[in-house]
Amino acid sequence: MTERSVIHATFSIERTYDAAPSKVFRAYADRAIKRRWFVEGEGWDIETYDLDFRIGGTESSSFRFKGGALIRFDAVYQDIVPNDRIIVAYNMTIDDKRISASLATTELKPDGKRTKLVFTEQGAYLDGYDSIAQREEGTRELHEALARELARS
Repeated sequence: MTERSVIHATFSIERTYDAAPSKVFRAYADRAIKRRWFVEGEGWDIETYDLDFRIGGTESSSFRFKGGALIRFDAVYQDIVPNDRIIVAYNMTIDDKRISASLATTELKPDGKRTKLVFTEQGAYLDGYDSIAQREEGTRELHEALARELARS
């Protein structure tokens, strides 16, 4: 049996995008757009992706990296203020092992014609399967993918 442990941690990422808050918000709210930047990527095999973007709605995906273990992301939207704020509670599993439970807040702040995004995650990283450093690195990569998505449209 794996030794049980939990590490609580918080991190924040700030990034400015060359797009209005409404365009950044749409990249979160539109299923096809979000799938492109949030789930798809080189080496990732997507098995499922669903998005019900509303307060109380869910988002889920299951995927493998280069045929590896099955990873699941399951979320419930806690608060949505169009063009301003998104709060989501989510957990992640690898195979049948829960690796984390988190509360993530995305704030969109106008900066002229651009948007300053402030992302804050408060997480519980479980049983040594995940760490704050790994999660922050992965989240930074997602925000880079969002930048590429915004630039293409």
